[in-house]
Amino acid sequence: MARYIGPVEKIERRFGVSLNLKGERRLAGKSALEKRPFAPGQHGQKKGKSSEYGLQLNEKQKAKFMYGLSEKQFANLFKLARRMSGNTGFNIIALLERRLDNVVYRMGFATTRAGARQIVTHGHVLVDGQPVNIPSMKLKAGQAVSIVEGKKNNSQIQKSLELTKQTGIVEWVSVDKDSMSGVFTRVPDRKEVNIPIEERLIVELYSK
Repeated sequence: MARYIGPVEKIERRFGVSLNLKGERRLAGKSALEKRPFAPGQHGQKKGKSSEYGLQLNEKQKAKFMYGLSEKQFANLFKLARRMSGNTGFNIIALLERRLDNVVYRMGFATTRAGARQIVTHGHVLVDGQPVNIPSMKLKAGQAVSIVEGKKNNSQIQKSLELTKQTGIVEWVSVDKDSMSGVFTRVPDRKEVNIPIEERLIVELYSK
C-alpha cells in the first residue's frame, strides 16, 4: 500500500483525535476535527463498538498516518523494533521520533511531518553539515540538523518558525531559530512523547 495522499482531515475525524496532519489550520484552531468532531460520511455520528482487532488496527493506522509511513515501511520498522533490546512498543516510538523528517518537524522548520518530509527530499537539510535527502534516516543523539544556507529565507520555513514559536519545542531537541539549526540531543522517554497512540496494541497486532 502506498503512502496516503488524500484529504488528511478526514483521517483525523475518522479516528477522533488530532494527528497533527494539518499544520497551519490546527495552529490557528480551525481544524475540521474541532468543527465536526465525528467521523466523515452519512453514518459518521453513530458510534459502534470496535472489536479487539479493530482497536489494534486503529492504533497502527494512527501511528502510520501521523508519521507518514507506508504499510511496508511500518512493517519493517516493527521488525527492527522487535530485534532491539528493551520494550518493543517503546522501541517503535523511539524509532519514529528519530526519523529525520520528524526531527525537522519537532524543531519547528515545518508545521507538519509531511511538510518536513518535503523539505528533506528537496535537499534543504544538512545533518552534521552534510546534505541529506532521506526522510527516514535515523538520527543519533548529538547529531546536528540545519537548513542549507540558500534556503534560510524560504517563506514557508520562515512562516513555520513563526507559527511554531508559540507552541514550544520538545525537550529532546535544542534549536537556534536565528541560525535555523538544532541538535537532536537524546532519544526521548516515552512519557515525554505526547501522542494519542497506544503502542501496546500495535505490538499485539503484529504479534498474532
